[in-house]
Amino acid sequence: MSDPASDRILAEMMTLHPKVMDLTLGRTHHLLALLGNPEKRLPDVIHVAGTNGKGSTQAMIRAGLEFGKARVHAYTSPHLARFHERIRLAGTLISEEDLSAVLAECRGINGDTPITYFEITTCAAFLAFSRVAADYTLLEVGLGGRVDTTNVVEKPRLCVITPVSIDHQQYLGETLAEIAREKAGILKKGVPCIVGPQQDAALDVIEAEAEKIGAPLHIHGRDWQVWEEHGRMVYQDENGLLDLPLPNLIGAHQVHNAGAAIATLRALGQSDAACKVAITTAKWPARLQHLQKGPLTEAAGQAEIWLDGGHNAAAGQALHEALGRLPDRPLYLICGMLKTKDITGYLTPLAAIAERLFAVTIPNEVATLSAAETVMAARAINMPAEASASVADAITAITARNPTARILICGSLYLAGNVLRENG
Repeated sequence: MSDPASDRILAEMMTLHPKVMDLTLGRTHHLLALLGNPEKRLPDVIHVAGTNGKGSTQAMIRAGLEFGKARVHAYTSPHLARFHERIRLAGTLISEEDLSAVLAECRGINGDTPITYFEITTCAAFLAFSRVAADYTLLEVGLGGRVDTTNVVEKPRLCVITPVSIDHQQYLGETLAEIAREKAGILKKGVPCIVGPQQDAALDVIEAEAEKIGAPLHIHGRDWQVWEEHGRMVYQDENGLLDLPLPNLIGAHQVHNAGAAIATLRALGQSDAACKVAITTAKWPARLQHLQKGPLTEAAGQAEIWLDGGHNAAAGQALHEALGRLPDRPLYLICGMLKTKDITGYLTPLAAIAERLFAVTIPNEVATLSAAETVMAARAINMPAEASASVADAITAITARNPTARILICGSLYLAGNVLRENG
């Protein structure tokens, strides 16, 4: 079968700028002007930034809004298996026909003018959103916030900042305060912002930036609270208390993400029933996802296979906590990471609970750590480790050791995408 038209156009778009990332808004504004400024014709925008939890929080918000019969556009990145996952039009993933059409239109109008892949594809998403009727547009920041391509929307309905932690230092700054300043760049005068749980250094910056421009904040710990109690989740704000089931996405971090989603839904006037549906039905692939069918799971036999795309120290800590909620089984890791990530920070919490790590090189990723490099990093923190040629080979080796193991494939969204494609 020949490649879809969208794949060919996307491959061309990769060649339009020598850098994968070049954070500035000028090129985006230029192309959007040529397209007739579709970003000015979007349904009410909810703009979501943060280091961890953006995707999960957005998925919960979407589930709640759709329960309330709203038509919801959604934009996320990166994709896992196919680019189409990034663009959801009024609740449905964009079709190949529609995607290839807006990509071709942007490619044609831009010509060979330098523009990054993320910039031109985001412009294509805005174009698609502007042409389909909906009630809301959920817009996830790609990287940072202040000069992220999504930050061309002048007046969103609402902003959300999920927890900020250390990641992407080469682009956003070395300290938590510097990174938080970039995230707070999505704040707009007069536009309310839901602020998830933050470390003090990050919250201080967010509050200072909000005061500077006149953005009202709705802050976790001050304006809303969320906590676990007796196997339930309790949310409270000035409108009252909600006693809810725990989120179907596993972990204490998902309780906090659920709290931010509920705060957002309540700010938008959604019902208590919508809040319950939001946290109990939302799905978000590669966030401690239990794979239950497909070639890899069949090869694993009685072993469990879980998949997670987290890749920084905060994600490692969250995984440690979340895995502790599952029934006890010996844990083995299949790990592949990028060179730009803090592998020691990520693996250290997991080293305390894993029997052994099987390292893989992420297929078709230039920036991947080699399996040998990942093995060295794991052994440096006294974590037993060995290299495998592939995820399938690692599964075979693990199940030979322990047929009823719990296998966690982890370390990168790029690895997760490869696994989802391989598993059908």
